[in-house]
Amino acid sequence: KVLAENDQLRKEADDLGPRVELDYWKKKLSKFNYLMEQLKSPDVKAVLGVLTAAKSKLLKKWRVLDIRITDAANEAKDNVKYLYSLEKYYDPLYNSDPVSMLDAIPGLINAIKMIQGISQYYNTSEKISSLFVKVGAQ
Repeated sequence: KVLAENDQLRKEADDLGPRVELDYWKKKLSKFNYLMEQLKSPDVKAVLGVLTAAKSKLLKKWRVLDIRITDAANEAKDNVKYLYSLEKYYDPLYNSDPVSMLDAIPGLINAIKMIQGISQYYNTSEKISSLFVKVGAQ
């Protein structure tokens, strides 16, 4: 169910700011970290041991799901890390008057450019465009 939700397109209002993006990925990270902890539990390991001993065909499906969960958890972790790095740049958008926030814009643009250049997951045009829309809305 969590993976199905992860694969769905996000629908958001056009007037949301960049904090919403960070909150979204923090919630995802929490969900997937919980799943990762459950996958490492003794009960799950015992079931996998039985499936392995029985040479079950379910192991192939299990591995595919495990890889998808791990990848989604890594994506959420990576995105949270990079979005946290933007926080100091977009805080003035929330806490300043329009004239004062002008000083923060070049740093914010450069930080987003850096994220696009080095992030393994957040470097798609869709994600960067969505972030710019949120920054512009704020």
